[in-house]
Amino acid sequence: MYNENFYQFSTLTVLALLVFFYGGTYLLTLLIKEKKENTDAFMVSNHQIGFGLGAASMTATWIWAASFYAAATSGYTYGISGPLHYGLWGALMILFIYPFGRRFRKLAPNAHTLGELIHARHGASSQLILASSNILGSIISLMVNFTASGALVSVLSPLSFQAGVVIAGVGVLSYTLWSGFRASVLTDFAQLMAMMAIAILIIPAVMFAIGGPETLSNGMSLLTPEQASLFSVDAILNQGAPFFVAVLAYAIGNQTISQRLFAVREDHIKPTFITATIGYGAIVIGLGMIGLMALMTGMEPMNGDMNNLIPQMVSMYLSPVFIGLFFILVIGSLSSTADSDLSAMSAIVMADIYGKNIAKNKPDPTRMLFIGRLTMIVATLIGVILASFSMDILIMLIFVGALWGAIVFPVIASCFWSRVTNTAFTSAVIAGLVMFCIARFELLPMVGLTAGLFELLASVGGGVVLGLMAFGFCGRRAGLIVGALSTLVLAYFCVGFLRDYTVLMASLMAYGVSTIVCIGVSLMSTSKFDFAQINQDVINYDPAKPATRA
Repeated sequence: MYNENFYQFSTLTVLALLVFFYGGTYLLTLLIKEKKENTDAFMVSNHQIGFGLGAASMTATWIWAASFYAAATSGYTYGISGPLHYGLWGALMILFIYPFGRRFRKLAPNAHTLGELIHARHGASSQLILASSNILGSIISLMVNFTASGALVSVLSPLSFQAGVVIAGVGVLSYTLWSGFRASVLTDFAQLMAMMAIAILIIPAVMFAIGGPETLSNGMSLLTPEQASLFSVDAILNQGAPFFVAVLAYAIGNQTISQRLFAVREDHIKPTFITATIGYGAIVIGLGMIGLMALMTGMEPMNGDMNNLIPQMVSMYLSPVFIGLFFILVIGSLSSTADSDLSAMSAIVMADIYGKNIAKNKPDPTRMLFIGRLTMIVATLIGVILASFSMDILIMLIFVGALWGAIVFPVIASCFWSRVTNTAFTSAVIAGLVMFCIARFELLPMVGLTAGLFELLASVGGGVVLGLMAFGFCGRRAGLIVGALSTLVLAYFCVGFLRDYTVLMASLMAYGVSTIVCIGVSLMSTSKFDFAQINQDVINYDPAKPATRA
């Protein structure tokens, strides 16, 4: 798909870059390949990942291809505060997992998935809600990353979109299939180092190529007052707040994150998450500034597609060497997330579906590994097919986001409050999802008492988000106080106002409704759960085998 606005490599050059990247990555994984794999190493590296590898893997997994394009779009659309809202809140959500992650590890030190913990706490139905949402979310993530590869290859070379999709799928699968999560972590480290080095070169190179700080200063006149403001209300309500709510749900509900939580050595959890927070924020905010530079130079995205912003800037202002580095940057970012999705799905099918529900905690390790690898192959095939047909997955993505938002409070409450029941968990998630859909798709007219009620429920959701953050870092009393006060303040400001921001209102409603239902149903029960049972039920599948390398 040739376009004169983009620099194009020859077919041979692009294939050489892809072979260099995926071939080098595959050779790297040979360093850790074992003749007879260990199931626990395949899923969580025997819970022995160190600080450096853990922080790098967390950062690389959180940064995916969409991060670059979305951060640049945010800078182009909302101006100065755009990249900050995209990068800062995403970074803080990595930090947010830390206090709850320590609780998860304390309850189930041998866990491979968060679903195993929920299975021990509530049973199969709650576990499968979490597992199914993760599988669907990871399939969508695979599709998005393979799509990004296809688009990049088709723009920068004569190769077709489908060729780029297939190459990415085969490349990622080739180095992940044998060693699973261990391969993902090791390659994440190398990919992150490359991404950081390239980002450090490309961002200032673009800035000086367009004329340096003086050009940017002159470009301030092209910005609207909202775009020129560091505290833009427009950016907060349309970008910052919705993204803040969304990534909180992603942080708690997604297996790619919890898998790394269970893999990192317990004494390294805190520095791992703090370092990943800083690394993610720095890289994504920096790349988002390219979108801001495009806005300040008056550039129009080709065909009106915001995803063309970064490729256009790189093609217009940088030499072929830098364009090649940019190519590797995007391929590295999408691959680091895609291999994490494959590892996550394999662990879910191995542990949640086969280990707990089919083998009843007595799985055959050889069969378990076969199932994990087969899952990777099938998932890659599905991701490639969906990406090749450029299917519209917006509706699925909306449902996954709503489902993750609805499970945040039930999951956290289940790990701290002994009275939460399986009925409370499942009914809370279902209620939150249903009410989200009503609000998101405006199945009821958002006027009068209906809109007011929905805004009040969204205010509760906002209080839950802030209260959970306070609870995680400052304890139960602080969480209750912050949650209650935030709900009251938000109710005062949101009623009559939030109905104009449907996405934000619907997302907050998922939190608010699921919390109200979870608490209400739990209070109807007098039984109390013994948390010590979780550790007895969640086991290692190769307990006699020594820890495996990285």
